[in-house]
Amino acid sequence: MALRSPELRFAATSGLGALSRPSRLTPSPLAALATPRRRRRGPSPSPSPSPSDSNPSTASADDTEGPEWKKVSAKRFGFKESMIPDEAWNVLHRLRSRGYDVYLVGGCVRDLIMKKIPKDFDIITTADLRQVKDTFTGSAVIVGRRFPIVHVHDNNSIVEVSSFNTYARGSSGNQAHTSKSPHCSKNDYIRWKNCQGRDFTINGLMFNPYSEKIYDYLGGIEDIKKAKVRTVIPAGTSFHEDCARILRAIRIAARLGFSFPKETAYYVRTLACSVARLDKGRLLMEVNYMLAYGSAEASLRLLWRFGLLEHLLPFQAAYFSSTHFKRKDKGTNMLLILFSKLDSFLAPNRPCHNSLWISILAFHEALVRQPRDPLVVATFALAMYLGGDLSLAVDIGQSINRRHDAGFSELLEPQVWSDKHLVAEVQGLATSMRRALTEMTDEYYVANAMAKIPQAPSSDLVFIPLQAYLKVLKLIECVQHGKKECGYEPKRDGNIDYHSLSHGTPAEVRNLFTLVIFDTIYPPNLEKEDDDSS
Repeated sequence: MALRSPELRFAATSGLGALSRPSRLTPSPLAALATPRRRRRGPSPSPSPSPSDSNPSTASADDTEGPEWKKVSAKRFGFKESMIPDEAWNVLHRLRSRGYDVYLVGGCVRDLIMKKIPKDFDIITTADLRQVKDTFTGSAVIVGRRFPIVHVHDNNSIVEVSSFNTYARGSSGNQAHTSKSPHCSKNDYIRWKNCQGRDFTINGLMFNPYSEKIYDYLGGIEDIKKAKVRTVIPAGTSFHEDCARILRAIRIAARLGFSFPKETAYYVRTLACSVARLDKGRLLMEVNYMLAYGSAEASLRLLWRFGLLEHLLPFQAAYFSSTHFKRKDKGTNMLLILFSKLDSFLAPNRPCHNSLWISILAFHEALVRQPRDPLVVATFALAMYLGGDLSLAVDIGQSINRRHDAGFSELLEPQVWSDKHLVAEVQGLATSMRRALTEMTDEYYVANAMAKIPQAPSSDLVFIPLQAYLKVLKLIECVQHGKKECGYEPKRDGNIDYHSLSHGTPAEVRNLFTLVIFDTIYPPNLEKEDDDSS
C-alpha cells in the first residue's frame, strides 16, 4: 500500500507504507507436456499391463481403458536438485544409506512438473514405519490411525514419510482381488499397487531423485496436460470411501486452475453434504488449506459452485445467495476481492495463520449487516494495525484523500466526520465484527444462517475452534474498547515475516489484515488512474 502525500507521514510513523509486496507466482507453461518425446524404435522392455486389465474396478469411470504405464526422465521437466529442500534431502539420504528405496510422491511431484512451489515434500519408502522411526531416533514420531505415517522433524520443518507396507495394509480393499502380473517387475507392481490407493491420478506420481525417473501408472501426466482433477477409481466410490477427497478435489482444482471430468463434478456436487460427517479438526484443516495458502478466492468460488459453501461457511453462502451471485458466476463481489488481495501475499510455502482469514470473514460479515463509510473502514483497519491506538488511527485516517472502490454495496458514500464521531463509528464496526465472529462460531446462529439459503439442508456445524475464536476476539477487543494492547508494537519494517505470520504473531496478522483491507477499498489501479489523469 503506497500512501501518497499527505498520508506519507503514516509511513514515517508506522512503516506500513514501506511494506514490500511478494509478487504472484506465475506458473510456467507446460511446454514439455504439450510436446511429448517421440519414442525410439527398437526393442522395448517387457510390456507393463494396464491396471484395468487385472482389475477393471480400479479404472476411473471417465476412462474405458486403463492408462499406459510410463517411466519418464525428470530432466524432461527440468527437475533440479535445488528444487528439493535440504530437509527432504536429509531424510532421503538417511533412509537410502540404510538400504531402503525412497521416492518423492504425490502433490510435490505434480507441482515440480508444473514448475510450481510444492506445499510440502512427502516421501515413501520400502522401510516400515518402525524402521523409519529408528533411523531418526529422537526426531521422528508415528502419527495417524487409518493411514499411519512418520513425521520427521528437521530444522523447524516436518517431512512426512509413509511406507509401502503400511499403505498396503491400510488400503480399503480396492485391490483385494488383484494379482501380480507376470509381465511387470516386483518393484513396478509394488509402486503401482500403492498408486491405486491414492485419491487422484495427478497425485499418483512417484519420483526417484537418484535415478531421476518419474513413475506414472495412472495417467497423471496426461491429466496434468489436460488440467483435470480425476479420481483414481470411479468418483462415486472414491468419495463414498473418503468424503474428505471432495474437499481435496476442490482445493487442488482451485490452486492449479484445473477442472473436473463430468463424472467427478457430478459426485462432488451430489455428495457435498457428506463432508459434514468429517470431524471438526479435519474440516478446519481442509478449509485452512483452501484459504491460507494463496488460492482462497478460487476455493470460495468452487465451494459455492458445487454446493459446499453452505455446509462449511453458511454466513458467506447466505451472502452469495442474498446478492444473487450465481453458482457459475464469473463476476466478483467484495468477499471474493478481499480474499484475492489476501492471495496476492500468500503462497503454498508462505501461508497465513487461520486467525487472519477468520478475521476477514467476520469483518466482511459485519459490513454486510451494516455498510459503512470507507473512511470508517480504513480507520478501523488502521486501529487494528496499531493495536487499538484510536487517536493515532483517527489522525492518520483523517488525512487520507484517495478514491475508494464505489462498486461495493458494503461501502456507503463518503462523508465528513468529526474525530469524536469517527471514533464512535470505528468502535461500532468493531462491535459489529465481534458479534459476527461470535455468531459464526455459535451453532444456533449457524443453523439460522443455513435456513436463509434456498434448498440448503439444516445444519448447525461449527468447526472454528475456541482457540482461534479467542485469538481473533483479542484482535478486535482493543479497538472496540479503545485501549491499546499492552506491550504491543506495530511492525516498522517493510518485510512480512512468513514464519511469524503462519504462527499467528499478532503484529504480522494485524499488518496483513490492514494491507488487505486497504487494497480492497482503495485499489492500486484506481490510484494509478488518478495519477494518469492528473
